[in-house]
Amino acid sequence: MNYKDYYKILGVEKNADESTIKKAYRKLAIKYHPDKNPNDKSAEEKFKEISEAYAVLSDKTKRQKYDQFGENWKSYEQQHQGKTDEFDWSKWRNSGGGGQTRYSFETDYGDMFGGAPGGTSFSDFFETLFGGRGGGAGYRPQRNIKGQDLTAEMQITLEEAFHGSTRQVHVNGSVLNIKLKPGLIDGQVIRLKGKGMQSPYGGEYGNLLITIHVAKHLRFELKEKDLHCEVPVDLFTAVLGGKLTVDTLGTSVNITIPEGTNSGKTFRLKGLGFPDYDHPTNRGNLYVKTVIHVPQKLSQKEKELFNELALLHKNNQSK
Repeated sequence: MNYKDYYKILGVEKNADESTIKKAYRKLAIKYHPDKNPNDKSAEEKFKEISEAYAVLSDKTKRQKYDQFGENWKSYEQQHQGKTDEFDWSKWRNSGGGGQTRYSFETDYGDMFGGAPGGTSFSDFFETLFGGRGGGAGYRPQRNIKGQDLTAEMQITLEEAFHGSTRQVHVNGSVLNIKLKPGLIDGQVIRLKGKGMQSPYGGEYGNLLITIHVAKHLRFELKEKDLHCEVPVDLFTAVLGGKLTVDTLGTSVNITIPEGTNSGKTFRLKGLGFPDYDHPTNRGNLYVKTVIHVPQKLSQKEKELFNELALLHKNNQSK
C-alpha cells in the first residue's frame, strides 16, 4: 500500500490555505468530471483521487492528522493493526509521531462507500488512516455533504438587465435555460440550486453561481437605481422653448423645454429609472441632461438673419 501525497495530487504546497486548496480542487474536478469524460476510466480514477485528496485537506481535523503522520503512516498502521481499543497517542508522540488528542478506533465498517451513488470509494490508504478496512480513526462517510459549487460569468446588455431576459448556458453536458429577472446590476451573483458539481460522497449536487456583468451602454449610464443620459436640443428650441421626445429604455416620453434653456440643464423624470431586483415595480429616476446643438452650414440668408438678431439683441440689452 503506497503513501498518497494529497498535496501533490491537488498540485498545491503543504502550507496552502483553504482557498487555494478549494480552487485547485475545483479546477481539477471540472477537468476530470465523469460527465465531461464519458467512458474514460482513467479520468474517473483521477476524479476519485482528487476527491479523496480534497476530502482530507479541506477538513481541518483530517488534514492535521494526515500532516502529523506524514510518510510515517506505516508506523501507525503497524502499531494499530488489529486493535479495537483506544490508540495511545502519548506513545505515538514519544515514538516521533507527535499529537496528544485521543481518538477511538474501530476495526470494521465494511465498505465505507459501498452503495453510494456512482460507486464512489476511497483508497486503502485513506481507509487505513481514517477508517474502514484495516482499522483507523472513526470516520464514516458523510453522504449529506453536497458537491462543490461551480462559478461562471455572464455578460448582458443594459436592456436585458432592465427588461429581464432568457439565456442558455451549458453545464455538465446539459443545456440550461436561465430566466433573468429585471433589475440585475453589474457584479450581482445569481444562484442556480443543484446545478453544480456532483458530490463525491453521494450527496446532493452543488450550486451554479453566475456573476453578472452589465455591458456599458452608448446612451445610458446607471448610478445605483437612477439612469442618466444626454439629449441633443437644437438652438431654436433652446431659445424659444418647445417639446422634446426622449427615448428611454422602456418607452418614449415628451418633455417640455422652457424658453432660454442652457446647455447642461438636467430634467428629472420620476419613476423612469432602473427597476429594483426584488421589487421591479419600484424604479429609480431618469435624469436627462440637455446638450445644445448649434446649427451648421448656414445659408447666406440665415447668416444675415442671425446678424440682425444679434444686433437687435445688443440694442435691447443696452436700453
